[in-house]
Amino acid sequence: MTRSERLYAFLALKPETVGLLLLVILVGLGERLAERFLPIYLLALGGGPWVIGLLGAMNNLLSALYSVPGGYLAERFGVRKSLVIINLTAMTGYLVVILIPRWEAVLVGTVLFLGWSALSLPASMGLIAKVLPSNKRTMGVTMHSLVKRIPMALGPVIGGVCIDHYGELVGIRVSFVIALGLALVGLFAQLQLIPDDRPAKAPPNSLGKMLALLTPEMRRLLVADILIRFCEHMPYAFVVVWCMKVIAQPVSAVEFGLLTTIEMATAVLIYLPVAWMADRTGKKPFVVITFLFFTAFPLVLLNAHSFPVLVIAFVVRGLKEFGEPARKALILDLAPPDHRSAAFGAYYLVRDVFVALGALGGAFLWQLGPEVNLIASALFGLAGTLWFAVWGRDESAEEGQYKA
Repeated sequence: MTRSERLYAFLALKPETVGLLLLVILVGLGERLAERFLPIYLLALGGGPWVIGLLGAMNNLLSALYSVPGGYLAERFGVRKSLVIINLTAMTGYLVVILIPRWEAVLVGTVLFLGWSALSLPASMGLIAKVLPSNKRTMGVTMHSLVKRIPMALGPVIGGVCIDHYGELVGIRVSFVIALGLALVGLFAQLQLIPDDRPAKAPPNSLGKMLALLTPEMRRLLVADILIRFCEHMPYAFVVVWCMKVIAQPVSAVEFGLLTTIEMATAVLIYLPVAWMADRTGKKPFVVITFLFFTAFPLVLLNAHSFPVLVIAFVVRGLKEFGEPARKALILDLAPPDHRSAAFGAYYLVRDVFVALGALGGAFLWQLGPEVNLIASALFGLAGTLWFAVWGRDESAEEGQYKA
């Protein structure tokens, strides 16, 4: 085996996953150009805190609702065809935001362009589980997460430059124009790079059957995950507001973009060594550690009132990715082998429906005071960490153990 072949094997790279990773870079860069600045755009268009809270709730609720059709599409039509449908939906959303500069139109467009991340995740995870053995799935999920962070790091910086150069209103619309172009390139690229697969079995034909795919071990992880996502998403939409509007020394759009880059760079640096260890030792300890970093972020942010301290906060935010690939790989291990995409979608449906309520609750708490929001978020994180530490399981479902 040559050195390059050993490297490909170590990184769990196969032709199917390479095509998926290239698509994630192209479409993900466009998606992230303006997504982090949407709360600022909504304020500039006349929306208030409740509109921002609604955006956060929509983000989670649509992720939940889209995860089920995402899993169904992948098992009904295959990965490539399902991703074509998803990409066209996102492009339509970009057009709505570009053509209609109203906060109501932004929310409508969000319904459409959020489809890429939410709809594509079950298909992506199903493809990884299909082509990689269990002892390489954490590395496969890690490569997907790592590559996904490249556009997450670069996108906000480019978007911040557009805002600083053209202003909040025009700059964010320019970012969406760039996003539309990248999505178009991605549409052609995915047709060339991802093979046209044929699903082996028909997908579950009802929501009840999809929910029945959740094994007891998956449900234990799900409870902890819901609490942790309350911790993450109650303040999520307001983090940019805290940094650019609330603190004693507010940062510029470019500086906020740099903070996001620092967050993503931190995550990238820890991904590969953690994946290597998790595939060999077990996933639960890494999931517990990542839950602890989720819990710590709002507390550190609460005490960050200048750019240097915000750098520390966003390093902590990057460290919350410590065990995220292990968590996703654990879901795949515990899911029924014949319907991993559908089970993954059902898991995210239940999780994100509950978390959408947390985002709305975050808006209420923000009205009471930003500090109230951040402290409450940390308490939910602590509860989720303790639950999984006590009740979480770290075992893989044997192939063929579960039946649809």
